[in-house]
Amino acid sequence: MSETIRILGLDPGLRRTGWGVIDVTGNRLAFVACGTITSADKAELAVRLATLHRGIEDVIRTWSPDEAAVEFTFVNKDPISTLKLGQARGIAMVVPALAGLPVGEYEPNKVKKSIVGAGHADKNQIAMMIGILLPKADPKTEDATDALAIAVTHAHHRGPGARIPKA
Repeated sequence: MSETIRILGLDPGLRRTGWGVIDVTGNRLAFVACGTITSADKAELAVRLATLHRGIEDVIRTWSPDEAAVEFTFVNKDPISTLKLGQARGIAMVVPALAGLPVGEYEPNKVKKSIVGAGHADKNQIAMMIGILLPKADPKTEDATDALAIAVTHAHHRGPGARIPKA
């Protein structure tokens, strides 16, 4: 019998960071929880990053994942926005790492291809497939849906460095 691995998917953003937790037993996926961590738009950058840090810590403490996965961020046209997103992504990577979790990284096209079968799928297609793959999932935001998609992608592509499940 296969052991269950709990995976935390994170869709990093400074305004909203989506998170999704799934259990994987063999090739069976099961929805556990999902949500969105938000930071105040008007707050200083350091305060916003601290909010994301605490929020991800709370998710890890509450749901005890074995592994984490984060979406890889591409550079966009606005360098300031790209830098801020990179800082949020850094928080999304370091908090699970500090908790001792291996952290996988996935490009958006790989996530889309893993979930929908095409690297240029839109948000509606991803949401529809998450509903099929995880029928009990109830994401309230696109960020939470994307985080579940990242977790599912990790379930399909976890490598040999993956953590042994907790006893």
